Amino acid sequence: MRQHLASPSKANFRQVRVVFDETFNKSACLDLESHLIRWLAGDGQFEVANGNEGIVDARYYEREIYRESFADIFDQLRSEGLFRQTIPEIENSDLFKLSPFKVLTTEQASAVENILEGLFQDLAVGGTSTSVIEGHPGTGKTIVAIYLMKLLADIRDYDSAVDFEPDSVFAEHFVPENRELLRDLRVGIVVPQQSLRESIKRVFRKTPKLSQAQVLTPFDVGASAEEWDILLVDETHRLNQRANQSSGVNNKRFSSINQDLFGADDLSKTQLDWVRAKSRHQIFLLDAEQTVRPADLPLATLRGILERARADNRAFHLMTQMRVAAGSDYVAGIRALLRGEPSPDGLRGLGDYDLRFFDDLGEMRRQIHARNEEHGLARLLAGYAWKWRSRKDRSAFDIEIDDVQLRWNSTDKDWINQPTSVNEVGSIHTVQGYDLNYAGVIIGPDLRFDTVSGRLVVDRASYHDTKGKENNKQLGVVYSDDDLLTFIRNIYGVLLTRGILGTYIYVCDPALREYLRAHMPVSE
Repeated sequence: MRQHLASPSKANFRQVRVVFDETFNKSACLDLESHLIRWLAGDGQFEVANGNEGIVDARYYEREIYRESFADIFDQLRSEGLFRQTIPEIENSDLFKLSPFKVLTTEQASAVENILEGLFQDLAVGGTSTSVIEGHPGTGKTIVAIYLMKLLADIRDYDSAVDFEPDSVFAEHFVPENRELLRDLRVGIVVPQQSLRESIKRVFRKTPKLSQAQVLTPFDVGASAEEWDILLVDETHRLNQRANQSSGVNNKRFSSINQDLFGADDLSKTQLDWVRAKSRHQIFLLDAEQTVRPADLPLATLRGILERARADNRAFHLMTQMRVAAGSDYVAGIRALLRGEPSPDGLRGLGDYDLRFFDDLGEMRRQIHARNEEHGLARLLAGYAWKWRSRKDRSAFDIEIDDVQLRWNSTDKDWINQPTSVNEVGSIHTVQGYDLNYAGVIIGPDLRFDTVSGRLVVDRASYHDTKGKENNKQLGVVYSDDDLLTFIRNIYGVLLTRGILGTYIYVCDPALREYLRAHMPVSE
């Protein structure tokens, strides 16, 4: 306690609570500490002053038995006012899910360790660098990015006498030399999607040493008068190439930024070029199979980023599935099915994962409501196969199937956490990057199965995302039905991998329903 109180950031602390348990060993104590830090950060009532210099999901003898007592300790602390919410409520929140105080897997910790090692070498010699973290949905790319932001701030500000555990995973990086290398550096995180960006800003507002001003749009980067030393780019695949933007203002800004950065409005320049022009070190987090619009970076560009990083031994691949309880095989199996390449082993051994097909959309909606009552965070999602009428007429319905009438998401920002969201349907633009406990996915008539050719095909007329099928006049690119199939397939690949505990599926096209059902081990 004397050591803690010697820190200026903790000198005003006035209360101490001590947990006694004569059966606890050091591993159990560290595990409890980790849980309490994450729960407190996720609850949001207090600002957590701890660093995050390295908590890994360690295995130790009789861990589950020790953990049974953690809930009792939590309940006692909650009764004394230290927590406002229950554990399920906390763990369903973005403050918890996007917290920098996460327990890293060994795989994630290895990627962080290697990135830090290379970054400090590059900072020491004054060079530039590009690192890439690649991974399927649910492997924790966003978590690693947020974790790195906090870890770099902790190393920059640490006090060698009081502020970090000498036996922590990343302890070797807490040295005066690295502290000096990071001093006065501008570090930011670029998040292309509006909804996810707002959620991360909220987390940063609650986290010491981080600021919501560090959470940037690509336009923020391109238009800034100052440069960044280090930029992390989450969902790099959602950066834009030159294309018709969502507004005339952004079309003009795109042109102006190109002129300012490159001396002319070079149509070949992308938001990726802005990031490279405005920063010395970049850390890109990407998944090429999550591009969902023609304006997103082309596959060839994403491959180029990855190849460059591999050549410099700065490419890291995350494989462990952190979201879907069915495991990594589920994600790979879903993607194979959507490519029309069902793998005999891709969707087997899903354990207790609740995967169901529904022929009645009304029943699927009732089951999603029931799961939401039981677990929270159960939502309906759909491909963009219906017009968004309710955007202009709040009394109108968007999706009408049989006797079921539904509306699209009423907001683009933080839709998942809105009170009305359980009665609405989320699009790709509101859920990419998020977790749900249960996802009820409506696969619309935009995706069909041709029984003659045995292929998945698109119905262009049934796809209503204007920006999702718009030809690129600036670059003279016309998108074929096969190109559109790639985007729509990727969209459903994202929607079908949101559910942690289960995924419910309703398919409009009968042939596609039978194709998917034949290759998926449903729970019904």
